[in-house]
Amino acid sequence: MAAPSGEACGLLERSVRQRVPPLLTDLYQFTMAYAYWRAGRHREPAVFELFFRDNPFGGGFSLFAGQHDCLLFLRSFRFTEEDVEFLRSVLPCSTDPAFFQFLRGLDCSGVTLRSVPEGTVVFARVPLMEVEGPLAVVQLLETSLLCLVNYASNAARFRLAAGPGRKLLEMGLRRAQGPDGGLTASRYTHIGGFDLTSNVQAGFLFGIPVAGTMAHSYVTSFSSLEEVCPQTLVAANGDAGPVDVISLTKGWLSRVCELLGSEPAKIREGELAAFLSYGIAYPQNFLPVIDSYSVGCSGLLNFCAVALALSELGYRPVGVRLDSGDLCGQSVEVRRVFRLCSQHFSVPAFDSLIIVGTNNISEQSMAELNRKENEIDVVGVGTHLVTCTKQPSLGCVYKLTQPLCSAAETRAKVQSSLQTLSPRHKRLQEPDAYTVALSETLHNLVQELQKCSSDSNNFLLAN
Repeated sequence: MAAPSGEACGLLERSVRQRVPPLLTDLYQFTMAYAYWRAGRHREPAVFELFFRDNPFGGGFSLFAGQHDCLLFLRSFRFTEEDVEFLRSVLPCSTDPAFFQFLRGLDCSGVTLRSVPEGTVVFARVPLMEVEGPLAVVQLLETSLLCLVNYASNAARFRLAAGPGRKLLEMGLRRAQGPDGGLTASRYTHIGGFDLTSNVQAGFLFGIPVAGTMAHSYVTSFSSLEEVCPQTLVAANGDAGPVDVISLTKGWLSRVCELLGSEPAKIREGELAAFLSYGIAYPQNFLPVIDSYSVGCSGLLNFCAVALALSELGYRPVGVRLDSGDLCGQSVEVRRVFRLCSQHFSVPAFDSLIIVGTNNISEQSMAELNRKENEIDVVGVGTHLVTCTKQPSLGCVYKLTQPLCSAAETRAKVQSSLQTLSPRHKRLQEPDAYTVALSETLHNLVQELQKCSSDSNNFLLAN
């Protein structure tokens, strides 16, 4: 369950303040700020633009996100006494002590941030943000702002490759570059189109739906049915007393093996024990990983037996996860067995069981999924999404466009610009139009548009 909206906003702000304090920057930002201050230029108005030079992953566009974090960072930008004392210890000893007093009073109250809206399609070399304010302050913001928006996520590319009908699960926290990298990845992959995350903290902070059931280690930790505890389960309607689920499942397992012509001797008892134990704990959320040993000889049979037992008791199993081998081929066979069980045992719930596919999924393997026949409903992606192995950074830069001119400087520039105009263009009455040269291609296009416009007008007049 996500944190309430008001509480979540407070958590987000505290999270940004903790993750991006004013000292999370490069030392040269402080040395430049000091030089500006020493020269008396620290309060001069200035504008910086933040942009990237090339679209990531060789694509034709990008999607912008990160504005909210940047605003929270600016709101909380303030040096503590401890920050100032640390800076005093690392800056050259010749630094004027009055500079540290200047830092104590700094905040972003004089800073204006102009930005494209969150979620906007953006392109290379077009400014994402424009930061305006006192020169020393906006200089100090550079590294932190770049850090907040430079993460390049290929989530939207996965979403486009998967198509609208297939759900996507982000599950890469264990592969992320540290805890903050994991949170950043979870948030921006959700923004980019992923439906679910395995990251519980991301669900708490950002309200992203979380999902997950079991790992192979859980399955392999069981070796016999004697380890299943408890061994009974009350029916979903609560009418009858506790039912011996082990005996019920064994009966269903025999019927499934007979239906499929499978060999009971190849079934792994430990795997069945793991599925039973989990199914008893979560009878309404039963979705195990079925390839810890063999999907066809053990995992699929054990799942069907436990799922049929749960269905008999009035519960609704969810589905299975495939995590190795030929995901497409296996999913087709799993779906065939589900449909066969649904028809043969008259259990309609088996028609709606979902199949989750995971196993080092990349953009390339996602594209292969679309080319091959498969029955996968949900795809889980980890390493190739969270670490963005193709391009981890967007490559944003933060460039000073120009210090803002004073009124006197702007006036002088206007007068200078006027001097460059020919007298015939400056006439107050009937001045000559200023000629602008067009390329031949553009000239032909303009003529074609004019012709089309003329033809359209004639058509309207004729009618």
